[in-house]
Amino acid sequence: MALSKEGLPEWLDPVARAAETVQPLQLSRFLPPENGAGRQSAVLILFGEGEQGPELLLMERAGSLRSHAGQPSFPGGALDPEDGDPKADGPLRAALREAEEETGLDPAGVQLFGALPRLYIPVSEFVVTPVLGWWRVPSPVGVVDPNETARVFTVPVADLTNPANRATTVHPSGHQGPAFLVESTLVWGFTAGVIDRLLHYAGWERSWDREKLVPLDWRS
Repeated sequence: MALSKEGLPEWLDPVARAAETVQPLQLSRFLPPENGAGRQSAVLILFGEGEQGPELLLMERAGSLRSHAGQPSFPGGALDPEDGDPKADGPLRAALREAEEETGLDPAGVQLFGALPRLYIPVSEFVVTPVLGWWRVPSPVGVVDPNETARVFTVPVADLTNPANRATTVHPSGHQGPAFLVESTLVWGFTAGVIDRLLHYAGWERSWDREKLVPLDWRS
C-alpha cells in the first residue's frame, strides 16, 4: 500500500508539504518510548470536500468505553497482525480498516497521501501514526457499532480555523491543551492537538484567544 499525492486538490498541498517536513516534537511533547513499548495504532485524518468547503471526518466515542469515553476523535485503533509491519505500511492498512469498521467508510474512495510522525498517548499507552487521506470519492458514513461510536460527523475546516470556536482546555491535572467548540461538541486532547498543529503548519491558523479557558470536569 503506497502513498500518492497525484491528483490532490490544490488546497491540500500545504498539508502534504507539512507532513513531509514536520518533526515529532513540533507536533507533541509526548513521543513513543525509546524502548519500543506501547501499543501500535493508527488514526485516519480524512479531508473531504463538503457543502461548506474542505472538511474533516470525526467521530464521537461511546460514553460506555473504558478509555477516552465520549471524546470526539479521528477514526482509528490498534494494529492487527493482518495489517502488516508497523514500521512499513501496517499503519496505513490499520487506519483504513478501522475507519471502515467504525464509520462504514468505503476505503476504495480514499487516497492516502501522507503520514505524520508517530506520537504517544500516555494515558492509554498507544503509539499512534496519524495517516492523512483525501476523500476522493465520498461514501455514506454513520455509526456502525453503537457500543463503540456515538456519532460520526464532518467538521468544515473553516469552523476549525474560526477564532470564535477555539479555546484552551484545563484538565483537572492542570494540563492545558488546544480545543475546538464545533458541531455541538468539544474536541480536545490528542485529536485537538493534532488538528491544532496541522492548521499551524499548513498555514491555515488564524490568531485566536489562548486565554479563553474551558475546564474539563473530573469524568474526563
